[in-house]
Amino acid sequence: MPAYDATQGNTREKRLETAGWMARLYQAARNRIVTTRPTRSVVDSADDAGRVSLVGAGPGAADLLTVRALRRIEAAHAVVYDRLVGPDILALLPRGCERYYVGKARGNHSVPQAEIGTLLVRLAAEGKRVVRLKGGDPGIFGRMGEELAALAEAGITPDIVPGITAASGAVAAMGLPLTDRAHAQQVRFITAQACRDDVSLDWHALARRDETLVFYMGLSRVETICEGLIGAGLPSDWPIMLIANASLPQQQTLVGTLADMPRTLAANPMPSPCLIAVGSVVEMIPSTADRLLSLERPV
Repeated sequence: MPAYDATQGNTREKRLETAGWMARLYQAARNRIVTTRPTRSVVDSADDAGRVSLVGAGPGAADLLTVRALRRIEAAHAVVYDRLVGPDILALLPRGCERYYVGKARGNHSVPQAEIGTLLVRLAAEGKRVVRLKGGDPGIFGRMGEELAALAEAGITPDIVPGITAASGAVAAMGLPLTDRAHAQQVRFITAQACRDDVSLDWHALARRDETLVFYMGLSRVETICEGLIGAGLPSDWPIMLIANASLPQQQTLVGTLADMPRTLAANPMPSPCLIAVGSVVEMIPSTADRLLSLERPV
């Protein structure tokens, strides 16, 4: 009887393993569960006439733009931008680039959202490289979904370039994390639009001591937020921080508690928009003793 060849046995096992893997791959393909090639959001292409890029401009400072965001901006024929895109970033636009301001402020929308979608489609149809430039990350409270829908209806597949969201930029500017093993094991982003009188917000679900809450666009809702969280069980001395113009030289911050922040804000008005962070991570600010902080950031 010939000797057992371990190599042949291993080879046979490998063939069976490969056959099984291929069978699973075939079944996945039939079920349309497949890994696709990167879209043009990943692949740079010279043939990009009529391309629309939805680009996050980050929290404010120009040097916090991503490399890809800068490339899209420098190659743009037309830029449609928001109020939170500052002059230092606009200074990066190429000469001759068309500029369209569509900024929104509380109670004052310069251009209705539907018209922004129409504008993006029109500029793309003219064969231009279009950049829709938004503060922070375009997919976080940036109404990107509505613009994606308008582009999809016109048969346009956009290029999405994520940016540093305002929450990350704000706490980083204060030397804080959003999560910490000793303070917060999770983080939640909330639009303060959900704090309106006609909207039922589950304050009990938010009143947790093991997470960081970040409210966007909430300056006019500070009292509602504080009262809602205290009423749902958070202690009245629970830390809260307000920060405006994060990462910019004119950055301003208020640090206090849920009980005293409405009064502190009334005595020290903050510019809008303002980000609100609630949670024990706020206690990690090195200069917490300074209740009003006006920081000059290095340029």
